[in-house]
Amino acid sequence: MITRRLACLSGISASLLGAAGPATAQELRVLDSAPKADAVIGGRSSAFYVRFNRPVDHEDSRLAIKQDGRIVEVLHPRLESTPDVLFARAPTLKPGSYKLHWLVGGSPQFDGEIPFTVGNDG
Repeated sequence: MITRRLACLSGISASLLGAAGPATAQELRVLDSAPKADAVIGGRSSAFYVRFNRPVDHEDSRLAIKQDGRIVEVLHPRLESTPDVLFARAPTLKPGSYKLHWLVGGSPQFDGEIPFTVGNDG
């Protein structure tokens, strides 16, 4: 699931690219993620990633975990991951509702959030 802001931004980007003639940059879309949108994961899960439909600039991109609109953990994407993936590890999270926030740098910038829940492990 992609947040409304990203969908709106993607629509604007697509219309601007279309108006400018043949697109030189492909629209950025999320193809896969861990956790998946609205998934319930265990507290021991520590791998987070977002796979896109095209390569992204790892050095100019960010990942963070948010709860109640506040950043609770800044993640550092691994520069060695595949070109179309932002991957990072996070510490154990307490049970609750979270969002994995991603920002892909460059021009234009794209961002979005993937909601997920950490359940009780036992």
